[in-house]
Amino acid sequence: MSNPIFVLASASPTRKSILENAGIKPVIRVSHFDEEAIQVSDPTSLVMTLAQCKAKAIAAEFTGQNALVIGCDSIMYLNGMIYGKPDSKQTAIATWQKMRGNYCELYTGHCLIDANNERSVLRYGVTKVHFSEVTDAEIDSYVDSGEPLCCAGCFTLEKLGGLLIDKIEGCHTNVLGLSLPILRQMLAELGYSIHFSANGTVIR
Repeated sequence: MSNPIFVLASASPTRKSILENAGIKPVIRVSHFDEEAIQVSDPTSLVMTLAQCKAKAIAAEFTGQNALVIGCDSIMYLNGMIYGKPDSKQTAIATWQKMRGNYCELYTGHCLIDANNERSVLRYGVTKVHFSEVTDAEIDSYVDSGEPLCCAGCFTLEKLGGLLIDKIEGCHTNVLGLSLPILRQMLAELGYSIHFSANGTVIR
């Protein structure tokens, strides 16, 4: 059998970049799943349920084909509360006022489905992120940049927000939205292995 195509059920350019930097060239399919339809208070259950729903929505398009489909979802857990993408600048500023000098846990759920036989694996990762004691002026200018309005938890690690983070404990790609160590584990559980070459990474 030929090597499977790898499908990313996400519009996230960061997740796409993570895979491409690891030598995997994904086919992009956006699930358009209504995340608001899932109301769960436990962060682990929430990210795994959303990841599974996104992956299943796209895997249905590839049923019986030689394809692997991955869906992911991330949230920030801070002071016992779940935070996704802020709905306004005011929300982002208020959230950052709670974040500064504090730490959060960044949860990312992963669901990998083998469309050929409909087997699937669910995993989640948790990474602790410690934020700097940023000033009001820094918060205001960061929010005005627009970057935190597009991110779960109001920050990025790999762009401007990296300047506002003191340290992380755990997998850094998990913070970005797709943990490469978890992906490797899931591939192995489904019976696949990875092979490196000058042209990239091959899954077989």
